[in-house]
Amino acid sequence: IGTSSREVEVRGDDYVVGVLVQCNYGSRELLRVAGVPVGREIADLMPGREGEGTAVEASRAGTAGGGGREGSIIVVVATDAPVMPHQLERMARRVSMGMARIGSISSNSSGDIFVAFSTANQRAASEPGTSTNARVMANGLLTPLFAATVEATEEAIINALVAAETMTGANGVTVHALPHDRLREVLRKYNRLEG
Repeated sequence: IGTSSREVEVRGDDYVVGVLVQCNYGSRELLRVAGVPVGREIADLMPGREGEGTAVEASRAGTAGGGGREGSIIVVVATDAPVMPHQLERMARRVSMGMARIGSISSNSSGDIFVAFSTANQRAASEPGTSTNARVMANGLLTPLFAATVEATEEAIINALVAAETMTGANGVTVHALPHDRLREVLRKYNRLEG
């Protein structure tokens, strides 16, 4: 699980966009961090059974459990901006752009679930009467919220990867944690980190 958030200003008002991800998806060989092909650079730690090659090779041969299934990701986007359901749907669609930045292609068998909600206008539904007043952001002002969603999604997934530990799961397949020292080494190689 990973989280991230961004503060944005829209016409003098400050809002927060937060993202929580539960990710168990994707292909290590496609992993990119800051545009760097990290998965290809750390190719010796691909998922697989000990002594049987990698899960990537097994998947290509059609022998992996489930026939090459790519896992799933659940993403929750939360904001305090006064946006309506159709605008939240537009924000949720931007999640896939954050995923693409780190190399996700949302393969055929990947289960991708994105939801978004706003904490603004909490009392609107409980006001007495047949109508209510609610603050609503104009569609033309949503771009900063979209950018925040993309950036926070990318960072939340990377945070989940950095926090993950090596584990062996079903059918004896081991998925290796992303080694922090080697990640830093690769990012330095591509001039994304100094020192």
